Amino acid sequence: MSAPWHGFLDGLEGRAREERVELLEWLADRGFTDAELHRAHAEGLLAFLPAERVVMGGPPTLTAAQLADRAGVPLELLQAVRASQGLAIADPDRVDFAEAETRAVELTARFAELGVSEAQMVAIGRVLGRGLAQAAQVMRRTVLELTLEPGLRERELAERFEATVEVVLPHVGPLLESMVRMHLRDMVRGETLDLRAREEGAIPGAREVAVAFADLVGFTRLGQEVPPQEVGRVAERLEVLGAAVATGPVRLVKTIGDAVMLVSDEPAALVVAGLALVDLVAAEGEEFPQVRVGIAQGPATSVGGDWFGAPVNLASRMTSLARTGSVLATQEAHDAAADDPRLAWSFAGERRVKGVRGGVKTFRARRAPDPERA
Repeated sequence: MSAPWHGFLDGLEGRAREERVELLEWLADRGFTDAELHRAHAEGLLAFLPAERVVMGGPPTLTAAQLADRAGVPLELLQAVRASQGLAIADPDRVDFAEAETRAVELTARFAELGVSEAQMVAIGRVLGRGLAQAAQVMRRTVLELTLEPGLRERELAERFEATVEVVLPHVGPLLESMVRMHLRDMVRGETLDLRAREEGAIPGAREVAVAFADLVGFTRLGQEVPPQEVGRVAERLEVLGAAVATGPVRLVKTIGDAVMLVSDEPAALVVAGLALVDLVAAEGEEFPQVRVGIAQGPATSVGGDWFGAPVNLASRMTSLARTGSVLATQEAHDAAADDPRLAWSFAGERRVKGVRGGVKTFRARRAPDPERA
């Protein structure tokens, strides 16, 4: 394509038009096709095309059907796995993939040879896709922050973004592999199989766990009073603090807007983590919303990295019963952690909880007095 770049310059005048022409001519000289330019223009990502090629490992030369054929996997399996990762294939006959992506798809075939079912691959892909999509957004923002400077022309931004990605990308794979290995190590250390599971050769459908939800008080009101970026900063900070207390047998499952969810096979450890989170949030200062924590104990099952069952629902509802800056537990959670010397308890009354028949006896947790300071 050559000047006047019909369709690419609509609404642009002066310096903005000049910069866009400069960028388009530079991209064309770099070998980007008309189809690539039109797609990137429609998505508002012209300046990021060179960096995209770095990430892909080369220019797109294969359709999804060709990629599946090269890797030796059925197209239907490739589509199912990518869809589970949030990377649906819009048109299997459109040239959209680089040669370098063949290796990644070959791993799908290898997993199938090892006996991993399509359902298992889809389940793994769903969880990884959800987490890695968020990670990719953070990484992209980080690269932009490293790249942007006042007054950059569009071509300069494209060049700098590409150069930064080229430097950073080789370290991403080893970093992710290391993180997955460490998390798998913790999962292996914390995983137990009872006699019945070993005899039946199947993972039990549910097991006894303690579940905690910690939510921010007044978060909805905060969203009406401060800019969205500040609300986002508060939610992000809560996730950071939640991760800080998720050590040992306590695991951070997810964040849900103004709340974090933690689980543990050891109820006392979860209560201690809840108290620590209350203290960390309080230390953020008066401008930061305070937190309240609800904890329940019971049989639950883990599916796709999340947890389901009665204690999950009950712990979530317990937060609305807890006082600001406190940890409130059900009787089951209290009884399972009552003997831990780090904790002291007080009966907080029998409460009505939506969806639960009868009353729920609740107990407020606090740290036991330090005998050395008594």
